[in-house]
Amino acid sequence: QVHLAESGGGRVQAGASLRLSCVVAGSTGDITSVGWFRQIPGNEREFVARITWNGGHTYVDDSVKGRFAISRDNDADTIFLQMNDLRPEDTAVYYCGAKRGISSSINPEYYAFWGQGTLVTVSS
Repeated sequence: QVHLAESGGGRVQAGASLRLSCVVAGSTGDITSVGWFRQIPGNEREFVARITWNGGHTYVDDSVKGRFAISRDNDADTIFLQMNDLRPEDTAVYYCGAKRGISSSINPEYYAFWGQGTLVTVSS
């Protein structure tokens, strides 16, 4: 079992920055990727960024590229999502998820474990 816990959300003005954290614990030996997704009520969960568990290779969705970055603190098994120049359209609940295997890392259906989410609200 893998447990994930997000933190760092909040309410900010447009143009501000936030850093989200995702602590990963439990049976992490066969994790292949940890991803950040976001979801607005009534919408599907949307891919934001992911990092491979071994190697730390990153991939960021085009919609946030240049503003968001994903990274990892290996010693603390913590994944970060640095969000700069936030916009009102970034408002959502942000989730981190962990997946095993080699299936697509941008499809939330392939992620077996999720955190509880952290709310980010950006006002104009």
